[in-house]
Amino acid sequence: MKLALDTNILAYAEGVNGIAKRDVALELVRSLPPEAVVIPVQALGELFNVLVRKAGRSRTEARDALLGWRDTFAAVETSPETMLIAADLAIDHRLGIWDSVILAVASHAGCRLLLSEDLQDGFTWGGVTIVNPFASSRHALLESLLGREAE
Repeated sequence: MKLALDTNILAYAEGVNGIAKRDVALELVRSLPPEAVVIPVQALGELFNVLVRKAGRSRTEARDALLGWRDTFAAVETSPETMLIAADLAIDHRLGIWDSVILAVASHAGCRLLLSEDLQDGFTWGGVTIVNPFASSRHALLESLLGREAE
């Protein structure tokens, strides 16, 4: 089973929004089988902006962080067709275009889960279910991937 990571998971793992979120995000990403994880290129671009604008990192430091994530997990590009699908998704479900791109890319990559705290937990589209990994009770598919039974 494949899953995609949204920008906020990456940002938290980089220490944005405090140590508590960082520790949970790092524990999560370290527990995931690397071959099962993809990162939409859109999420990497958004992460760069968050690290520079919100975290105050230099552009070089932000670039190094992106390289680290790309070296750890497969990065998945946005095709022109995926962008059009994302536009339809944004229209049909009133999502932001960049969130729609991430969800459409996850679907195109064959992911079953998109880990995100920002999108609607439990929303399913294109075979992808959005799961908030910070929720008090984790989704059964995520727990299965982590090798644990659902809480």
